[in-house]
Amino acid sequence: MKNHIQYREGKIWYSDSGTGDVIVLLHGYLESSGIWSSFAERLSEKYRVITVDLPGHGLSDVYSESHSMEFMADVLRELLDRLNIRKVFLAGHSLGGYVALAFLELFPEHLKGYCLFHSHPFADTKETIEKRAREIDIVSAGKKDLMYPDNVTMMFAPGNLEKFADALCRSKKIASEIPAEGIIAVLRGMISRPSRLSVMEEGRVPLLLILGRMDNYIPCEAMQDRVKLPSNAKIVVLENSGHLGFIEEEDVSIRVITDFMAQIF
Repeated sequence: MKNHIQYREGKIWYSDSGTGDVIVLLHGYLESSGIWSSFAERLSEKYRVITVDLPGHGLSDVYSESHSMEFMADVLRELLDRLNIRKVFLAGHSLGGYVALAFLELFPEHLKGYCLFHSHPFADTKETIEKRAREIDIVSAGKKDLMYPDNVTMMFAPGNLEKFADALCRSKKIASEIPAEGIIAVLRGMISRPSRLSVMEEGRVPLLLILGRMDNYIPCEAMQDRVKLPSNAKIVVLENSGHLGFIEEEDVSIRVITDFMAQIF
């Protein structure tokens, strides 16, 4: 069941299910908390699972022309305070991972551990900034339907498109319902975010890094070459996944996360 809190001048919507140690799932760009539905349901058999519609996504309101990672981390901190939750395991998919790293930097006392799920700690490259700027122009012109279908399709490994045809359609529907203002605000926030490589490598809390061997957005081998993981980190490569391992290899992803959480709680 969806609930909400009043945050500043708007509302932030979230779902809260299950009991036990708390895991928070943060969705990615062109997604909402609904992307986690099956994954969250299965995790809630063992944990208390909270999924959040980040500002401008799902049912949550748009707050400004730019939603920074720090702003969205503060939204999460406020939600946890309202729910009287002190410590969580935070799993962020793609954009959600950027928010998780901002949360780690600002509020490490709230974390037992975190997972970068198809995400990374680097600032945008010049090429990525240019791509995001083009997407802002497209969405601003009222033509987001020319942009999101290809972006969503590329989240799946090519060999998984037929197998997960229903999930692909659902992901496109979720993307289609995100307001233009919400898409633009998060694109601007991603463009302006700093590198948090040093924050990640510092190892303040345990890290689980999950990559997809066939990820079209985050090259698996290049990512492994660019980071120096702290001693309390674990890396897992999903061999049959693109950018959506929690859908493409749900069973394996569930096992990886539950095993890691068992070690840190």
